[in-house]
Amino acid sequence: MKRFLLLFVICFLVHSCARVGSPVGGPKDTLAPRFLSSNIDTTRINVKRDIHELRLDFDEYITLKDINKNLIISPPIKNIKRILPSNIANKFILIQWADTLQANTTYNFNFGNSIVDNNESNILRYFNFAFSTGDKLDDLYVSGEVKDAMEIKKKTGSNENKLVVGLYQVKDTINYRQKPYYITKVDEDGYYELNYLSPGKYKIIAFDDDNGNSVYDPGKEKVGFQKEAINIDKSISGLNLKVYPSKKAVKYSEMKEIAGGVLMLFEGHPEDVKVQSLNDKIKDVKITHTPKSDSVRIWFDAVKSDVGQTVNEKLVFSHNLGLKKDSIYNVSLQYKYNKKNAMDIVSDNDGASLAPNSEFRISSDYMIDKIDPSKWTLNIKGDSINTIPFKARISETNPYKILIQSDFVSGKNYQLTIPKETVSSFFTKNTQSKRFDFDVAKIDQFGSLEFTLTNAPTSSYWIQLLDSSDKAVYQKYTKGNKVKFDILKPQEYVVRILVDNNENKYWDEADFANEVFAEDAYIFYKKVIVRGLWETREEWDLKDTRSLDNPKGTTASAVPPATTSAETETVKQNVKTEIKSNTAVLTPVK
Repeated sequence: MKRFLLLFVICFLVHSCARVGSPVGGPKDTLAPRFLSSNIDTTRINVKRDIHELRLDFDEYITLKDINKNLIISPPIKNIKRILPSNIANKFILIQWADTLQANTTYNFNFGNSIVDNNESNILRYFNFAFSTGDKLDDLYVSGEVKDAMEIKKKTGSNENKLVVGLYQVKDTINYRQKPYYITKVDEDGYYELNYLSPGKYKIIAFDDDNGNSVYDPGKEKVGFQKEAINIDKSISGLNLKVYPSKKAVKYSEMKEIAGGVLMLFEGHPEDVKVQSLNDKIKDVKITHTPKSDSVRIWFDAVKSDVGQTVNEKLVFSHNLGLKKDSIYNVSLQYKYNKKNAMDIVSDNDGASLAPNSEFRISSDYMIDKIDPSKWTLNIKGDSINTIPFKARISETNPYKILIQSDFVSGKNYQLTIPKETVSSFFTKNTQSKRFDFDVAKIDQFGSLEFTLTNAPTSSYWIQLLDSSDKAVYQKYTKGNKVKFDILKPQEYVVRILVDNNENKYWDEADFANEVFAEDAYIFYKKVIVRGLWETREEWDLKDTRSLDNPKGTTASAVPPATTSAETETVKQNVKTEIKSNTAVLTPVK
């Protein structure tokens, strides 16, 4: 019995000593891990260039959360071989690399929010560690805020903020396909801080680093920048940026079979595309392309030309968009005619009531070039004898739609009959007669909205009403300081203005390579509620700093200098809080 009790005591002691964790009972640990020391001398200067590791010791066991996403080293060190801890908690961080360090350079290791204590997951926020291979530690900084000019909803969860801010050294040639010389992450509140900078001239860029490679990818990631270089001879606070969707480089993507022919797709938004058919069997071809559209439609009669009727046939076309200007490029696809792709027409209402004082709309997946409305009939449902006068036309802005206008009466039910072969595309006609039944909603089911703008754009602009899915369900292309929407479905809307600064009837994205800013965009600082039989009126000053996530706005004031010490976390947090709440905008950026 004594031997059994002795064995039990020994097992209990071994189990207790082997367990790493919080002691049972007592107050919950709310303190972040505390940095103790490193393998670098405490002065952190004159560090040997052939050093190949950094070790940081802490006062408790830690883990590293999403270290590959959080850790940013400025200037970049290539060939990182190992980062510890990986899977098991430890009281130190170890980073090893193969490169030889640059001379007279201050290196900053920014860990973001990756350092977490092992027990309670308390985060050591914004931890930096810097050292220099020269005789001084550079201590300049640039800080400010970055906002997404088009953001409607705050990013959360898997859609976390991926914005970064970088500085490129101004040289004769700057390779923007490499990582910036200095780079830092933007925190969840939009604040950024680039620390331990050496004096010099730099180009600043902010971008949504969606793939985490720390390099801006044009056309795929949002971008904000300044055209003028920044001369950093002293620290700068309140340098704010806005990011906008970026312009894609134009290049060929693919071709595929569609109803009526072939669709040729491009990345980017080509202004003009020249396409030709290089096929002996296809003699009659129609090419359609809308400027700034990413697609070209190639129409032909596959049955009449006997193309792809039984087996796949190789079709070859040429286009003029490639790396070399004034060159022609041949592309091909294996084409098989799809007999199900007969021309059809459908109602846009999808069973819903037609809004009062609006046009009935019909769509087709074929481009419409001719209609014969003289053979159509419009009646009140149940009265097939008395026809109602109407006008029909192909939409001026969308040739895939037909607009029918009449004196529709609220509360009435209508029937529109369109016989077969009265709607034409280039090489085919609608193969079936169609009857569309619809009713007209009562006016009391709708409301109106009027905006009065202060500091309105001098050029034309789109004002859009966005629903809960951020889809523009109503929009107007207009000019001036007053806009009114007469018949709106009652619901909550986000209001956005996109300015057509160059009057080309297309909202142009940012082009960083050519230093072209995106055209202006504004989002109203509050959601607008439209009620039935109610006229909502709003006033909007486009210089108002308020936003959906900050309806009170910000007030500019002086900003104290930030600390450059990685250890003085409390001071840095205080500075950060004050900068966030009192942002002084030094340079306005589009």
